[in-house]
Amino acid sequence: MERAVNPRFPYRISIVRDGKTLLAVRAQSSWPGPGQQIFCLRENTLDPDEQLDTIESVTVLHYTQLGRKLAVVLDRAVRKRCEFLRVEKPYRDREGSYEQIFFRTESGIHSHRSRSRLELRPSTARMTIAVDSGERYAWRFPAAVVIRRRLPVGDYALMEGGRTVAVVERKSFDGLLTDMGSIQSLHHQLADLARSQRAAVVVEAQYGDFLDDRRLAGKWPSSYIARVIAELAAMHPTLPMVFAGNRKLANRYAMQFFATCSARMESPQLSLVSEADPSYNAVPIEQEIRDAVLAWPADLFATADLAAKFSVTPSRRIHRVLGELEAEGLVERVGRGRGLRWKKKTAATPDLSGRD
Repeated sequence: MERAVNPRFPYRISIVRDGKTLLAVRAQSSWPGPGQQIFCLRENTLDPDEQLDTIESVTVLHYTQLGRKLAVVLDRAVRKRCEFLRVEKPYRDREGSYEQIFFRTESGIHSHRSRSRLELRPSTARMTIAVDSGERYAWRFPAAVVIRRRLPVGDYALMEGGRTVAVVERKSFDGLLTDMGSIQSLHHQLADLARSQRAAVVVEAQYGDFLDDRRLAGKWPSSYIARVIAELAAMHPTLPMVFAGNRKLANRYAMQFFATCSARMESPQLSLVSEADPSYNAVPIEQEIRDAVLAWPADLFATADLAAKFSVTPSRRIHRVLGELEAEGLVERVGRGRGLRWKKKTAATPDLSGRD
């Protein structure tokens, strides 16, 4: 954030990544007050002769495009979440539209009347859903055009212009239990499914059904099934597994999932950042400090050594990480005062076997 000379827009807010400015706006205030939002103008070009005074510089942990909004998370304890909302307004006296950008904080979003408004409007187009030709007793999609064809992955697919844009893999209770008998093949199947842009596994049963020994009827111990389901979620984190409860509700979920994916395809893509993939994740500075301590080449080191490595990080954050590592038994203090050093300790491996 920088202070500018323009009295109407006295602040410049920019997001810079690897020396490239992804977004720069001129704002009327430095930070929105409670329940407020700040009107901004996008900066098209920066005058190299303009006098700008830096007010603060904060690391961006994460940003992602959510419909018309760019959600940003900053690496600090307070005032860490904000967003930039882009709106297209039609001209009153001529054809075309113009852009408006609003800078909003998390508290402002909660207090705004639009806080419960969904991002996507219902789709107006009639969907085309492909059902795998090998699917028996297929789900019904009365509001869509249904075609039968061999699908390379999944049991149902939402088609758009001949392309597959969303996929659903249907699993019955008995079918998923059978698949668990060949867990490696199931992993391969789900990995292939997860390559799709939008995909989900929809189960015609409750999660609790897989932990009911009476329903399992001795096929598998419920403890093993719990491990399998947890492993599937851990190994395929981008692929949701929805336990819909029964066939009817699973069909309903798939229909709503496809309808929402269709609405997502119809919604205008109003990109705010100047790059093809409008998302970014960074490692929090506390995690970087932890990793540096645990990988430190010498057994003994001083706080000043860390401060030199993380020169732009406030010392209180370094001390906080060292305190956490000390409480976890990973480092210990050696000496006192100016002679204080930190020593890495070998962490004991906890016994997770459950045996005495």
